[in-house]
Amino acid sequence: MRAIERQLKIQQLFNAGVFIDAENLCRRLRTSESTVRRDLIALEKQGFLRRVHGGAIAVEAREEPLDFDWSSRRNPEEKERIGKAVAGLVEDGQTVILDGGSTVAAVARNLQGRSLQIITNSIPIAEIFYDSKCAEVTLTGGFLYPRLGVLLGPFCEQMLEQVAADMLIMGIGGITENGLSNSNTLIVGSERKMIEVSRKVIVVADHSKFGRSAMVHLAPLDKVDLVVSDQALNTRFQQLLERHHVDFVLA
Repeated sequence: MRAIERQLKIQQLFNAGVFIDAENLCRRLRTSESTVRRDLIALEKQGFLRRVHGGAIAVEAREEPLDFDWSSRRNPEEKERIGKAVAGLVEDGQTVILDGGSTVAAVARNLQGRSLQIITNSIPIAEIFYDSKCAEVTLTGGFLYPRLGVLLGPFCEQMLEQVAADMLIMGIGGITENGLSNSNTLIVGSERKMIEVSRKVIVVADHSKFGRSAMVHLAPLDKVDLVVSDQALNTRFQQLLERHHVDFVLA
């Protein structure tokens, strides 16, 4: 198991409790104490945990938004309006990368029946098109992050390096003056590759994502061509997008 895959597994183990003991980690990951120690040091530098005698503790309790099902139930009407608006921007025959996340899934549902080449790292989004006779769907491959149902890591990123897309439709953990951010390094790694290989980048985010910063910086706002949000987006965040010359639509 690669280092980043081990570290993601360690993050997932915090779902079951706040404290992780080093001996149990060695057994679960089938690796040495020195390797686990290096992984904990790396995660501590990222701000995810704090090392203590015998193991590590979470810096703070894990947040529910890292769960796809929970996120899908949050602001469903806004997400559905965003999904319809973004689907209307997609032309038949295009190659579209669909990032993971519940708002992107709302876009995917509104793309059913369309003739498209779809690339995604999201199992829930791939399932939306499982019986489609129009869309051709390619999964990236990679390490499965169960809570979000997304494929991440080196294999995902290597696959993305081999493609080119007309459009990327991506969700996000937070949007501030400093740019886009998300919840961990593996998610950010795959999203950076998606941005690199796409001719147009559309960020879908309901109003709750603005003014908050997730753990890992992803990209400055000038990497974004269009933001699609909902009518409740505060005027100051609309002005923020205007200052950075980012087009936006309020669905």
